[in-house]
Amino acid sequence: MEDIHYEPRTIHQRLETLYSKEDSKEAAKLLDALIKKYKQRITSSEYHLSEKDTILISYGDQVQHPGEAPLETLKLFLDKYLKEVINSVHILPFYPYSSDDGFSVINYSEVDPKMGSWKEIKEISDNYRLMVDGVINHISQYSHWFKAYLAGDEEYADFFIDMDPTSDLSQVVRPRETPLLSEFVDTNGKIHNIWTTFSRDQVDLNYANYKVLIAVLDAMFYYVEKGAILIRFDAIAFIWKEVGTPCVHLPQTHELIQLMREVIHKVAPEVIIITETNVPHDENISYFGSGKDEAQMVYNFALPPLLAHSILQEDTTAITFWAKTLTLPTDKVCFFNFSASHDGCGLRPVTGLLTDDDFDALVQNTISNGGLVSYRDTPAGKRPYELNCSFMNILSHPDDENSLKVKRMLLTQGVVLAMPGIPGIYFHSLVGSQNYHAGVKLSGINRTINREKFNYDYLVDLLNEDSSIERIIFSAYRRLISIRINEKAFNPFGKFKFLDINKKVFAVLKHSLDESESILALHNFSNDTISFLLPDVSKKELKDLLSNTNIKQNENVTMQPYQMMWLKF
Repeated sequence: MEDIHYEPRTIHQRLETLYSKEDSKEAAKLLDALIKKYKQRITSSEYHLSEKDTILISYGDQVQHPGEAPLETLKLFLDKYLKEVINSVHILPFYPYSSDDGFSVINYSEVDPKMGSWKEIKEISDNYRLMVDGVINHISQYSHWFKAYLAGDEEYADFFIDMDPTSDLSQVVRPRETPLLSEFVDTNGKIHNIWTTFSRDQVDLNYANYKVLIAVLDAMFYYVEKGAILIRFDAIAFIWKEVGTPCVHLPQTHELIQLMREVIHKVAPEVIIITETNVPHDENISYFGSGKDEAQMVYNFALPPLLAHSILQEDTTAITFWAKTLTLPTDKVCFFNFSASHDGCGLRPVTGLLTDDDFDALVQNTISNGGLVSYRDTPAGKRPYELNCSFMNILSHPDDENSLKVKRMLLTQGVVLAMPGIPGIYFHSLVGSQNYHAGVKLSGINRTINREKFNYDYLVDLLNEDSSIERIIFSAYRRLISIRINEKAFNPFGKFKFLDINKKVFAVLKHSLDESESILALHNFSNDTISFLLPDVSKKELKDLLSNTNIKQNENVTMQPYQMMWLKF
């Protein structure tokens, strides 16, 4: 990988890019005090990502047991069923919240008492590498910060963006159908039109006020003190606003992320910054920056819809074409690969990668399989931006044979594990959950379809039932992970290459850091038995780690429907 020349900039230089000379001086003083404060409270320890890292994505109350804090129950499940294969856990927002299943935070520094306390968070972080959410584009309308703002508290003046409703905001990119501005009335009866990118309950923070930056960094340091090793910057692309611009991916946004990383690393250089930007692929990867100064991991958002498209079309042309464009600016950054998350399957990331007909096919398939579709406003009218459906049901109809559902699901998960980078596994993918329609009826929110919470005993019974689809997928998934974490060729920073072998096969060649070990991962995306000659990548005999069989270089390889092979040289 090319090692881009990088000239580090001081914190003060970065502040002067964002703020006036006077404000940047004051901000520098406050940041220096913040750094000194947390250096006394945080013990830094070395940490490097490797093939051993697999991140489970889970709600804090994902599994529940009567009379027990859900975070305690989550740790029980992790310890009993996943400790040998999962070393990291992303606990989705566990703070007090008012909507959006945690992403409308009321208080950054507390744990929702319905989930538990910092005691349970510490117990998890003592045993697993902890990933937390920095929900820092917006905060709840019920937060102390916003209430104080409406009460006229000078400490919170300009913490939020109050706009003249006649302002021309036509260029602003909208991720939702909801209004950009929402009316609020302060304690004196004055009306404020507050910038709300995502919903009325999620009021955007105003980073043009340096005091907001200081307050947010204080919260991020607090998470590190409580055990966070990875911090996910939620919806970060929208964080800086400038009227007359699209207000997404602005230069100030990148500068702000780089500044926050620089400040956090002054205290804890081991912390990994992950950016969540559900946007077209070329825009998404811009958050790697130079490869040394911005996000260390970027969500590979194009992967889920391309996996679904490839399964439905039984054709890997599109995903292979895209994969061949994957490059990294340095060997210090990598992709965060996933197939599903607490959100739906975003379609914007494959803009330009799939045709309008491909989009329509995905939408119609999702609806036919019992899923839902969310839309957003664009200059061309309403466009689908997200498939709301369990990933299992995107790939297969509910009436399909379980054997077909399992094969398709496991194949896509195998790709997630084989891709260059770190795999993130949503809890529901791990156990093969299907659409949760009852939850949507209760909440009225499309995304609830993939956010079901489990009674611990009920889930355990499913995982112990020999013929259950949950047990079959869970057991097979654990085996795949157990193989992956013991192979150096799956190191996230090793060299990689994608190969054209057969339009039904997705093939990735992975190398260990020292290139002494290699794995050719093959995935048959069709319901056909296919045969082909292996590419000339090794003169040695290969061993399929999944079936424990050997294959000679000059022999034809036969793959069964939806079969995968991880061939080690």
